[in-house]
Amino acid sequence: MDEALIPKIISADDHVVEPAHVWKTWLPARFRDRGPRVERRGVPAIEFAGAAAYREQFDDDSPTKADTWIYEDLVYTHKRMVAAVGYPRHEMTMTPITYDDMRPGCYDPKARLADMDVNWVEASACYPTFPRFCGQTFTEGKDKELGLACVEAYNDWMVEEWCGDSGGRLIPICLFPLWDAHLAADEVLRNAVRGVRSVAFSEIPVHLGLPSIHAGYWDEFFAACEETKTVVCMHIGSSSRMPATSPDAPIGVTSTLGFGGAMFSVVDFLWSGVLVRYPKLKLSYAESQIGWLPYILERIDDVWEDNQGWAATKSIPEPPSTYFHRNVYACLFKDQTGIDMRHKIGIDRILFETDYPHSDSTWPETRAVAARLLDGLSADDIHRIVRGNAIELFGLQGLA
Repeated sequence: MDEALIPKIISADDHVVEPAHVWKTWLPARFRDRGPRVERRGVPAIEFAGAAAYREQFDDDSPTKADTWIYEDLVYTHKRMVAAVGYPRHEMTMTPITYDDMRPGCYDPKARLADMDVNWVEASACYPTFPRFCGQTFTEGKDKELGLACVEAYNDWMVEEWCGDSGGRLIPICLFPLWDAHLAADEVLRNAVRGVRSVAFSEIPVHLGLPSIHAGYWDEFFAACEETKTVVCMHIGSSSRMPATSPDAPIGVTSTLGFGGAMFSVVDFLWSGVLVRYPKLKLSYAESQIGWLPYILERIDDVWEDNQGWAATKSIPEPPSTYFHRNVYACLFKDQTGIDMRHKIGIDRILFETDYPHSDSTWPETRAVAARLLDGLSADDIHRIVRGNAIELFGLQGLA
């Protein structure tokens, strides 16, 4: 397909590498000496330690330096594979890096907009890096007053600095205090007043030591999201766990199975009754791809239909797939199987992404990737997938 037939893309899943000044600038003064800070350290090696864990070596005499975030007992080291754009594929490794080693578009909003222009991307929704994909860093911290202040400071930075001068091209995905559903609802409402339409949530909160979505604990949060038309955005790995077959399985196993958490989460939500009680609530799954969805939707309806004698279906009055087709969206960037099965998923359920600046990002060739992937589709279907559905979901009517 001629690349000229691809409309400007809206990416529903990219990432920001938070610049070193975020919490120094945006935290209230009384918290700043305890807030997250960046230190440059010697890091001779980083090793994959299974699932979503890494093992780092620190040696101040090492010539290999990395910029690391320090927060309470946590040390987070920047890795090249997370800020990978601009490097050849074979150099997108677990090498420790500094901000000086990164492409400025990773952390600078003006540089990001320039990189989006290169990549035929009009708008981009950005998940966090150091706080992790739904703010697990602050949830795991000991000082919850400090954690709440850090969440609020991140959101203020995200809305006012990262997205503020972008003319709507940078789409904020905010955090909330996962450890308190009432405070979570308050933070959703606070950000909705200033136009935020998306919040990051965990695929499987029970893995974080939090109540499941079946417990009723999250209802105040879900109600606030429905009321404000705030999309509940879930990224793979947002339960601080990635699928793996064994502790010693190579990292390629985890990377291949990365969609697994999203698959479990979709099934969880469709059985939970949440989407029955909150019929206007919208869910979005990032970096999950979509090729697995047709069978899951077929299987869940078969279970609902065939096992009514013992499966708890009274709270789910319609086939569970009904709620997927009404409430749920999923992202892809390289998934020919998903595109081939698009009509079983629903053209109106599919979002596009570039995953900038991660190692599997399609930057700077996303337009060409989209042209190959969507070859043979109608102009209307292409428009829906690469931008139309995102405009509808995130309320981006100014980009219509």
